[in-house]
Parts: sequence; C-alpha cells; structure tokens
Amino acid sequence: MRYIWLALVYTVHALDANASFAADRATLEALREGDMKKLAFHADPQPVTDAAFFLEDDGGMATLAHWQGKYVLLNFWATWCAPCREEMPALNRLQALLGGGRFQVVTLAVGRNPPAAIRRFFAQTGLDRLPPHRDPHSRVARAFGVFGLPATVVLNPNGQEIARLQGDADWSSPQALAVFRALLDLPPEG
Repeated sequence: MRYIWLALVYTVHALDANASFAADRATLEALREGDMKKLAFHADPQPVTDAAFFLEDDGGMATLAHWQGKYVLLNFWATWCAPCREEMPALNRLQALLGGGRFQVVTLAVGRNPPAAIRRFFAQTGLDRLPPHRDPHSRVARAFGVFGLPATVVLNPNGQEIARLQGDADWSSPQALAVFRALLDLPPEG
C-alpha cells in the first residue's frame, strides 16, 4: 500500500511540474524574437543521454548529470564548422552575463577536434568563459539526434531537454537574454 501511495504522490508531482512548465512555456514562446524564433520549446521535458564525454584538457570524463540543478545551454560545435566558430563569442558573452549558480553554458566539440586546435581557437578568440569539452566519438551528439552543426539544446535543472535550436544564433542578443532571464525567473522545479 505504501508503494501505491508513493507512486500516486510521484505522479501528481510530475504532472504538476509539467503543467507548471507548460504555463511558463507560453511566456517563453512570446519572447522568441530575432534568432530566438528558431528556439523550439518542447511540449514536455525530454530525457537526455547519460553518455560520457571528455572534460576540458584533463582527460577526465563526465555526463550531463554533472550540471543537474542548473539550467544548461548545451552547444554542439566543431573547429571546422564556420557558423559554430562565429557563434562561440556570443556563447562566451552569455556565460559571462548569466552564468553562475543557476545557469551554465556547456560547449561540446563533436567528432574530430584535436585538443590543440580547440585550445588555439579558444585563445585566438578570447573564449575565457566556456569549457572546451569534447565528444570525439559523437556519442552524446548521436544520442541527442544531432546531425548538423551547430546545434543547441536547453536543459532544465532536472537534466531534461526543454528546448532546441538547430543552426547558429546570437546567444548574447537582447532577445536571447530576455528568453534566458525569463527562464531563470521561473519558480524552482521539484
């Protein structure tokens, strides 16, 4: 009987969390202007992969669960991708402006991106706020169904995908900042 009660409480809690997201989604949808028109919010949060990737240069491994408790803008990119390289400074500015306790920009170089080339690009471009993480076998990218670069997904603090944008965008534009400021002002989940 106790398990049935716990299952009922969990189900009500999950439905309430999804209803809350749906109500707030309308507010977020209304803010989509400029490049943010390409940002598609899902009707319901989607589960994400637990595939591991390489952290920065130290060779350590992590999964996206490392950032649970924060909103995450996860950007898939590559050193050889011109639109990716063009949008990286805007991602760096977004992290500088909003990054911290509740929000994190996570960049993930997909496929063949030598660490030396990533370091050189980051140094030449002044990317001092972004992590140069790598997904050399594209396991995370494939799990997300990423087939073209750049691609960006937004994760909620529960580690679920709530939005996606295919292609490049100006992530530090007033329109993008309005969307992410509104997202960060949502009541805490859970």
